[in-house]
Amino acid sequence: MIEYKSVSLANQVFEALQSAILRGEFEYGELVSEKKLAEKLGVSRTPVREAMTRLSQDRLIKDTVNGSIILGIQPKDLRDLIIIKQRIEPLIAVSLTENMTEKELNRLKDIVDQQEFYSSKDDYEKVMRLDTEFHDAMYQISGSIVFETVLSQVHHKLLKYRLASLKDEKRIRESTGEHKIIVSALSEGNASKVEELLLLHVDHAYNSIMKGATDGTDNSREDN
Repeated sequence: MIEYKSVSLANQVFEALQSAILRGEFEYGELVSEKKLAEKLGVSRTPVREAMTRLSQDRLIKDTVNGSIILGIQPKDLRDLIIIKQRIEPLIAVSLTENMTEKELNRLKDIVDQQEFYSSKDDYEKVMRLDTEFHDAMYQISGSIVFETVLSQVHHKLLKYRLASLKDEKRIRESTGEHKIIVSALSEGNASKVEELLLLHVDHAYNSIMKGATDGTDNSREDN
């Protein structure tokens, strides 16, 4: 019999650790243990063990004889992740325009309105969360489970670099403006324009991310 509370706790622990790793709160190569993580999160070792198994499967950590070491997402991974977005994200343009309803369009407009509000306050953390919500909503609206799964995972794995990018006041406003133009094209049902805008949005995000990633503060992943 499945113990739903245990499963829920394991999911919460996984999400907490995944977020911490993707935000760069652990150093690359840092050694972590079930015991220390359980103490830090105030939970038993069982949900931590389950979470670490999933993190290992996602290649965010690597198991060794001495424990688990943090891999996370390093600068050397950026190019591959962005290439996936460049190649796949524009492909959802047609299905987006075909599946878009007034309710879903209003949902995207509401997210952009909130982004504009928090952009004016330079609240990059809130803008980043809304950015995630905007992209996840688009992937969902596309109606493709495959595209939604792949693109959502890629977008989330870029978390640390997106955060660094959106600390730039100029990029906050640019990104919000790009979302607004994408929504406008969607309201017109212009699939070719949406496709063009999505690719441009990815390119601008990549340029901004790479600008922040060239400060030499991150270590490149070693070949294993």
